[in-house]
Amino acid sequence: MTQSRENSPPKLSEADFQDTLDCIVERDPRFKRDSYIFVLEALENTVRKRPQPGHVTGKELLYGIKDFANDKFGPMVRTVIDHWGVNETIDFGHIVYNLLDHKILSKTENDSLDDFKDIFEFDKAFGKVN
Repeated sequence: MTQSRENSPPKLSEADFQDTLDCIVERDPRFKRDSYIFVLEALENTVRKRPQPGHVTGKELLYGIKDFANDKFGPMVRTVIDHWGVNETIDFGHIVYNLLDHKILSKTENDSLDDFKDIFEFDKAFGKVN
């Protein structure tokens, strides 16, 4: 996903952002609202750790999500992610693409939902489901 200034979507007010999240969750109730906020935080964290700002691929974002989730939630990571309705890497892709559809994120022509498919094993990355 693109974070460069020239391709960034317009900034929303906090109220507009919250309304947009409500709209996204209403249209696609598979994922909890907190999952969208988390993905945006993980993207910001991933960009911050890069030597140069700019485009983040789906695969880069997924590994950033994995590291950020494990750091943030520790041994509860799988419980949290399961609660959000996220069960595989493509689910994070659906979250990203919902954000793209609502102009919260932007992408390049080379980005695809398939960039999020089967990138790593959930059980290895986040622990097994109990």
